[in-house]
Amino acid sequence: MARPAGTKLTPEVTSEVCLRAGGKVYVASSIATLGNEYVLHLRAVNCQTGEALAEERVTATSKGKVLTVLGDAASKLRGELGESLVSVQKFDVPLAVATTSSLDALKAYSLGKKTEQQQGPSLTYYQHAIELDPKFAMAYSALGNAYTGLGEIARGNSYYTKAFELREHASERERLEITSLYYWLVVGALDKAALAFQEETEKFPRDSSAFSNLGTVYGQRGQYEKALENDQRAIALQSGNVGLYVSEVTYDLALQRFPEARKIIQAVQARKVDDPMLHAALYELAFVANDYAAMEDQQHWFASRPEYENTGLALASDTEAYTGQIEKAQELTKRAVDSAIQADSKEAGAIFPANAAIRQAAFGNPSEARRATAEALKLAPASPSVESEAARAFAMAGDPVRADSLAEDLRKRFPQNMQLQSLWLSAIHAQLALDRKNPAAALTALQTTEAIELGQIESVINISCLYPTYIRGEAYLKAGQGMQAAAEFRKILDHSGIVWNCWTGALAHLGVARANALEAKTSQGADADAARVRARAAYKDFLALWKDADSEIPIYKQAKAEYAKMQ
Repeated sequence: MARPAGTKLTPEVTSEVCLRAGGKVYVASSIATLGNEYVLHLRAVNCQTGEALAEERVTATSKGKVLTVLGDAASKLRGELGESLVSVQKFDVPLAVATTSSLDALKAYSLGKKTEQQQGPSLTYYQHAIELDPKFAMAYSALGNAYTGLGEIARGNSYYTKAFELREHASERERLEITSLYYWLVVGALDKAALAFQEETEKFPRDSSAFSNLGTVYGQRGQYEKALENDQRAIALQSGNVGLYVSEVTYDLALQRFPEARKIIQAVQARKVDDPMLHAALYELAFVANDYAAMEDQQHWFASRPEYENTGLALASDTEAYTGQIEKAQELTKRAVDSAIQADSKEAGAIFPANAAIRQAAFGNPSEARRATAEALKLAPASPSVESEAARAFAMAGDPVRADSLAEDLRKRFPQNMQLQSLWLSAIHAQLALDRKNPAAALTALQTTEAIELGQIESVINISCLYPTYIRGEAYLKAGQGMQAAAEFRKILDHSGIVWNCWTGALAHLGVARANALEAKTSQGADADAARVRARAAYKDFLALWKDADSEIPIYKQAKAEYAKMQ
């Protein structure tokens, strides 16, 4: 069909008609004609080869009829592409009813999706979409995803909840996706979410997001092989989405596959697309390789982008704390908080002092820990991520009343949240038991954590600090079981791709030393001698790591005294 003279071509990508299947993306374009008529051209294209697979051309007599005509054309196109009549009829709901009644809102949403796939989290277009259509459920869901990607978990959850409330204004596929995301991210019921995403992959096997989200749920349960498998299936369907590669890199890091992770990052960057978490991963790869120049390069990247500067500062703070330079770490944490607030990421900013509070408590500075915890709660008092971190910090800093109060609040507010109930509350109760000098109770409390202990934590930059593992090691030490304690601390050292530069990775060296020193005391003969040799080696590793540490850190002074006694 020839284009009439004098018409203006304005191509637009709309997600509702961008059906994805087997590496093919079907793109809708609209042609605005003179007057009020719109000539719409839907063309199915193989994204890998550029081959045209099918097309539909239709005309709408006014802007108000565009969505109706577009939806009809999309339904016809689906049939031409081989979708069964039963399937088309089952899921065929008018576009204006199922998605949005506003063409302009759909345009804004589509531009947001395109921007997100190429550059990372997008806010402006999605916010404009809900301004144009306050009942646009998928735009609320997309905003939830964007804010979650920026570390604003509570704000993201509020948008996911709104999407859930408006889910009847969505198509069948969208309703299923919104419901799955709600149970996953707001309720935290990972089992229910996994079942819902699995159903989504079966009903809509061409939808990459269902596979990607199912992979992330597996990642949060510590099942990284399954996570990687689903993410790779998503990439096969939507190879242009940078977020999928970020997830693949995360899973490879968790599986200690560092060369594979680096290769993926290089391939993505060669395509001139980027994402802040790719740079965080590059920082981690440089950290485990002791490549300080490469770490500095990544810091320059973060510093050049105000919206992500706080991430770089937080990473640098963790690195300083890892080597015992707590004063530098605290200054960087303060800068990270200020930068996050400036970038309108207050919850992310609150996580930074909460993390700092935990490490201050671990290093033996309880008063500093309580101060930092109070700062975190002031910034984001309703955030479950901040509350759970604060509860752990209070428990480690010897404030059981406030720790218990926060833990009880979380228990009541999030009864179905698997990570919170099985992981964090168990860790908090275990720490409180250790404070009461009851290691047996601590070990009992931690029995529920082992199934998901290696799982990815969404609210932190690294994958996880493995707090429950560290506390279990401490509990075994207090129980006089050196061999078991050493195994827990080694587990942390063996999972550097999960722990990254978290303080637990540094203190795990000291934990191994103390565990072997204990074993040397409780063993005899050759076994005792071998344990003593291992203990000395581990103490040396820790003290070498902390050779530039601030001299007044209590745990550092204790470690030096313990090592001196073994000479």
